[in-house]
Amino acid sequence: MASDYKKTVIKTFPRGDAEVTKETQYWKNFEFPVTVKEFGAISSIDFNPKKPHQFAVTSSTRVQIFNPETNQVDRAISRFQDVAYSGTYRSDGKLMVAGGEERYIRLFDLNSRAILRIFKGHDGPVHVTRFGTDNFHIMSCSDDKSVRCWDIPSEKAVKQYDEHTDYVRCGVVSAASKDIWLTGSYDHKVKLFDLRSKASVMTLDHGHPVESVLMFPGGGMFLSSGGNYVKVWDALAGGKLLAAVSNHHKTITCMCFNGAKNRLLTGSIDRHVKVYDVASYKLVATMDYPVPILSMGVSPTDDKIVVGMSSGLLSIRHRKKEETKVETVRRSKHSRVSHRSYDKGHKVYTAKEGDLVVQKQKREFLQKYDVMLKQFEHSKALDAALKSNVRIKTPEVTVSVLQELVRRGVIKSALAGRDEKWLRNMIAFLKKHITNSNFSSIIIDITNMLLDIYTPVIGDSDELVSHFKRLQITLMQELQYHSTLLEIKGMLDTVLAVSQTDDMTQEDEPEALTDIPTEVTVNSSTPIAMEA
Repeated sequence: MASDYKKTVIKTFPRGDAEVTKETQYWKNFEFPVTVKEFGAISSIDFNPKKPHQFAVTSSTRVQIFNPETNQVDRAISRFQDVAYSGTYRSDGKLMVAGGEERYIRLFDLNSRAILRIFKGHDGPVHVTRFGTDNFHIMSCSDDKSVRCWDIPSEKAVKQYDEHTDYVRCGVVSAASKDIWLTGSYDHKVKLFDLRSKASVMTLDHGHPVESVLMFPGGGMFLSSGGNYVKVWDALAGGKLLAAVSNHHKTITCMCFNGAKNRLLTGSIDRHVKVYDVASYKLVATMDYPVPILSMGVSPTDDKIVVGMSSGLLSIRHRKKEETKVETVRRSKHSRVSHRSYDKGHKVYTAKEGDLVVQKQKREFLQKYDVMLKQFEHSKALDAALKSNVRIKTPEVTVSVLQELVRRGVIKSALAGRDEKWLRNMIAFLKKHITNSNFSSIIIDITNMLLDIYTPVIGDSDELVSHFKRLQITLMQELQYHSTLLEIKGMLDTVLAVSQTDDMTQEDEPEALTDIPTEVTVNSSTPIAMEA
């Protein structure tokens, strides 16, 4: 009796893909983003604390209020002569304050869009406006390097701090106390102010121009971002640095918490949004965007993420709603009656204790290339392994079939007698994977065989010549990389040898340095002769 056919063994290699965790899946569980094109860069996004949680988008010379369900503009505030900044809601959702290039601070009634107050006094553009926790004062930060506290009823500045030495581009009011303010400036300083004092009560050096600051709800800790770093400070411990996080490779422009305040989101001009767990400050998720990010906001219910970009693009992402599953009556596995358990009269036989049940052997399914190999159709097996859906998605399958053909000693006959289209696909596959260390040994051998077989006829097709030239360029680049790495290895060996010699000289032990290699032996791969 002939032995059963053994399927082709597909080699598996370790994957470098990050593990998909529940946290990652949670932040990716959003619908395809809705994009809106604004007239200018989007400098600020703020969600209304009250339902239905509309969000204000500050861009160009207007502040637009978007409906969170329809993603359309409900109303627009365009009472600005120049660029507007920092449109922010009051905690009751009825008023809004905004600054701008005009050096004025405007207070709006959202129902009538009327200007209730205009606060004048700054000598530079006002980039930051916030309502105080008591809702009767306004915080403003300006390019004139000052931080001011405005009284809404009297329309006058009741406090002014001029301690920063550069533009003040970020600030926040503590949710735990109406008197505690936090600001960040391009002078690299983060300052904590108590309105009951005449000067700042704490000054910290972030080390980079500060783009954004954020305070925890309890007020005991706060964060600052600038450069590609986010730093966590403990205010109760006198400004002790608790953590410094750097997962962006370009400047971080904005930060915000999620609705539950247990995740920190950061946006950067590297076009990424990073999500951190505030308990450990470990990166838990990443979201990609097409354009550098300037502003960001998350709805209080965590069901929307809105991101503003430098090109004027506004990305609105809604969390996917859970679909109501229709209950269907399905027969359980034990309720199914097999054809092997009843006779023509539909009498069911169930196995009893002591009965010998003969298990039915399952028919093993073979892939197309295995079917061809079983029938010794080696050329057709190679064709099946070179199909686009196989060679692109699972190149390891194609390589494993090539190795099986080499093991059987039929690889040359399988490669021979091919047309130009097949050769183009084969050369493209070799070019793509010849630099892959997992496949390079077998790919180099196959390339040599292909050259031996088709060298006499390559010159008949200009397209084949161009394909082989591209393969040659890829090989030359790879050899150059290896040459550079060997040079670096030689430099490191020299440095390590000198370091060990110095150590032994200091210890006055005149022993021979027998462990230091004097030669570097390089086992180069089989050379490939490229002939036209």
